[in-house]
Amino acid sequence: MGTGTRSGTGARRGATDKVPSWLRRSAGAVGGARWWTACALAALALASFSTLTPHRVWGVTAAAGYAVAAWLSARRGEARRPVAHVVAVAGAVPLPLLVLLVMGRAQLEVDVIARSAGLLLSTGSPYLPHPAGAADFNPYLPGMAVLGIPDALSGGSPITDPRLWTGAAFLGALALSARGLPLLWIAACPVVALPLAVGGVDLPVVGLLCLGLASAGRGEAGRAGLVLGLAAALKWTAWPALPVALALLVALNRRKVQGAPRTGAHAALRCGATAVATAALLVLPAAVRDPGAFATHVVAFPLGLTDTVSAAASPLPGHLLAAHLPGGRAVALAVLAVSALGMAASLCVRPPVSASTAALRLALGLLMAIAFMPASRFGYVVYPLVLAAWAAHGAPGRTREVSP
Repeated sequence: MGTGTRSGTGARRGATDKVPSWLRRSAGAVGGARWWTACALAALALASFSTLTPHRVWGVTAAAGYAVAAWLSARRGEARRPVAHVVAVAGAVPLPLLVLLVMGRAQLEVDVIARSAGLLLSTGSPYLPHPAGAADFNPYLPGMAVLGIPDALSGGSPITDPRLWTGAAFLGALALSARGLPLLWIAACPVVALPLAVGGVDLPVVGLLCLGLASAGRGEAGRAGLVLGLAAALKWTAWPALPVALALLVALNRRKVQGAPRTGAHAALRCGATAVATAALLVLPAAVRDPGAFATHVVAFPLGLTDTVSAAASPLPGHLLAAHLPGGRAVALAVLAVSALGMAASLCVRPPVSASTAALRLALGLLMAIAFMPASRFGYVVYPLVLAAWAAHGAPGRTREVSP
């Protein structure tokens, strides 16, 4: 087949896996005086309108850090950018985290992780058998409780706070996923800095997703399956990453791609089997120990099928449909199902052939899920944001299809 013709899978030479130019331009614009000014205004707005003490503490300290970063960037431009990044990170992550640790305040998720770890060690299940209020529910999968075990063993010491472990897991996974990734400005971004300081269970999940896709992009099927299995044992939001990784491995095996590893005919099967076995090893013991509690906490509560309503109720399309339209919950779930089928079809018709395009495909799918879930919150946007930033800057192995 000659140069410029289509391959058997329908992709043009050299046009298979390019990251959109608008994404690269947007990422390059991050870190200037305007960016830090916008971050400072966002932090001040949160401090002004939030009723949660951890959010208000973060808003005040982060706004100060962002304001100084904006001033530094405006004075010397590019020469001061690294210093501005450091100042922004210091004001948005370690400073509010230290203040909150001293105050003994955190977002509810931190208490949930700590309590679930204690229950796991004492009863074998991280779930209360008879939850009475929203604070009693643990909507996370059993693997999340592992991040609270150091705190449970220490009796609640500040140096073993679950926030330190979730943040370390996130940053560590990102650092392992690619060299040259701008961790400073990712950590300084308000959507990431806020959960790093006040407590966020989604950060270790998205960090592992990036690491798993990086492994799949390098053809390391077993490692990709292990990492994605760990993520899948933390929270259900990791599950959509597995079919994306499988499609990537299948595409790498079927296409002739410059710089891509030979994955082998059974790479996708090996990845899937490893992921399922890893997740099952971490999830099934607790689920079998108390299947009723597992179903109530992990399935019924997030879907709004319990008497207690989830606090994840940001005014996104799915929630608005469920709350204000007769039969709206069913409509939202139907739209969610259609979008999921559309993403599945796209993986079959045009599978990604690099870790970067796989991350962008997953980001799009998760963005649609966030928008149409009946119970969702703005904080979930950390998934598509981190995945897109990783694809633009850190995803390894950008490849190019060639003709046979």
